[in-house]
Amino acid sequence: MKLTKMFRNLLTSSLLLGISAGGASAQMLINGAGATFPYPIYSKWFDDYVKVDPSVRFNYQSIGSGGGQKQILAQTVDFGASDGPMSDENLAKAPGKILHIPTVAGAVVMTYNLPGNPKLKLDGATIAGVYMGKIKKWNDPQIASQNPDVQLPDQDIVVVHRSDGSGTTYIFTSYLSAVSYDWHEAVGRNTSVNWPIGLGDKGNEGVSGQVKQLTGSIGYVELIYALQNNLSYADVKNADGKYVTPSLDSVTAAMITAKVPDDFRFSMVNAPGAGAYPIAGATWVLVYEKQKDAAKGKKLVEFLNWALTEGQKAAAALDYASLPKNLQERVLQRIKEIQY
Repeated sequence: MKLTKMFRNLLTSSLLLGISAGGASAQMLINGAGATFPYPIYSKWFDDYVKVDPSVRFNYQSIGSGGGQKQILAQTVDFGASDGPMSDENLAKAPGKILHIPTVAGAVVMTYNLPGNPKLKLDGATIAGVYMGKIKKWNDPQIASQNPDVQLPDQDIVVVHRSDGSGTTYIFTSYLSAVSYDWHEAVGRNTSVNWPIGLGDKGNEGVSGQVKQLTGSIGYVELIYALQNNLSYADVKNADGKYVTPSLDSVTAAMITAKVPDDFRFSMVNAPGAGAYPIAGATWVLVYEKQKDAAKGKKLVEFLNWALTEGQKAAAALDYASLPKNLQERVLQRIKEIQY
């Protein structure tokens, strides 16, 4: 009796494994690669979407926006992801028309590792000075004057930046170019720049890991990475002269004032408004208007429609700002133009 029961249980387990394996093999795999900035929200979406449509799953490689742009151009992925819009030059290299689909927005924060985890205030000129190697010590008068109540150490600043092509870098250097003429002239804005100083590491993960490890360091990462690593981050002076804490509300305030052109390639840095956080940006999914694979194209369109509607509800819990309703509606209309 016991053997019969054991056999029945084994048979049931085998059948369940067979059904599971059969279901997995029947799933359509959609491949994407690119930005690390939205990786936490995209991972959440991909996990949630399996419950909506079990017939499809997503394989997303968090390799940086530069890699995402290269792979969509080479057509080695079904979609790319980038926090910096593609340039006219890169778009011209594409074998077909590439659409920019904005998904969420987030804050790039100045995170640092100092004894006692003080809350700092920084303006654009100071951040530019640090990243150009002109401000070398934490107790430099330019930092101290903005933080009179903080006992700053007489310690060298260890600058950390991205080593890979990065949309987070694009947002950060766009901000520095907007607030510092010296930075604009000497370094400029791009997904990858010639850094005057500092240690490089890959991804938001790499930069936040370096800052966590190195006392006296400063780096720039998407807000969720600072929160996940329990790192301090600064309030930053905005275009209205107010020091603003990076948050869901302050990113939303910046996005509301952004001028969004028809191709959705827009910037949110140094936005006007007392409550706007100045180092903020959108992130985009990059897709071809004409899909080569009809079945995958159909599933990708269905997912994008879900992400721009139901998926937006998950953004706030991960400290991303969802798109304003009027922008959502415009983007949903653009998704309808994808042909498969």
